[in-house]
Amino acid sequence: MATAKFEEVAAQLTDRIRREVYSTAQKLPSEYDLAKEFEVSRLTIRKAIDLLIKQQLLVKSPGKGTYVMSGVGKVESGRMGLQGFTEAAKAYGRTSRTEVLQFEPLTDVSDKISDALALKTRLKPEVDLLIRRRFWNEDPMTIEYITICHEYVEDYEKADFEGSLFALLEKKVEIAYSHEAIEATLVNEKMAELLNLKVGEPLMKVNSVTYTADAKPIFYDTSYYRADKYTFRSTLTRFKQ
Repeated sequence: MATAKFEEVAAQLTDRIRREVYSTAQKLPSEYDLAKEFEVSRLTIRKAIDLLIKQQLLVKSPGKGTYVMSGVGKVESGRMGLQGFTEAAKAYGRTSRTEVLQFEPLTDVSDKISDALALKTRLKPEVDLLIRRRFWNEDPMTIEYITICHEYVEDYEKADFEGSLFALLEKKVEIAYSHEAIEATLVNEKMAELLNLKVGEPLMKVNSVTYTADAKPIFYDTSYYRADKYTFRSTLTRFKQ
């Protein structure tokens, strides 16, 4: 199916926002000026803007104009549903790279992780620990500590995890949804070295469990995200569109 013209315009506007051609809180050019620039009708521009408002990239203030929302220069988790890091990078038009720091069986499993993965009731309770550093356009973005049920990765080696974890796992199991809890923390010496930050800077810690459709846990993930590069948010607006 061919892409509608307003979707093409919306994609170009999104690219400008990501590249900060239009920066945070900046007012967009008028519909008339945009229509003239893109050589389309004002209705097409209006539909493109409405789409970006729904995607929480723009906000419209009645009588004042349309503005770029605060924080849209960061990567926004969940904006396009449940995605892996590699998928998110592609969606944002960026490149990603993964450095596998560790992959080995985990024998000393905490009660918290054991309960989260329901290990006491599984026929195969063995798990593996995967530690990875993720890069976004060569900037270190995330450190992942992932405890995976061994049955889903028993045929894989360390080098196999340099790509998309979701793509790898979905060869054996269907990923349905994830529950996550987010908290703020501060960079320690280890994280400062791995993420190219200073000790004491803000960091986001995300604990999540990813499941099959029938609620069977697949993996438990504790990831640390750079607060200057990543955002987890759901914005509610009161303005009438």
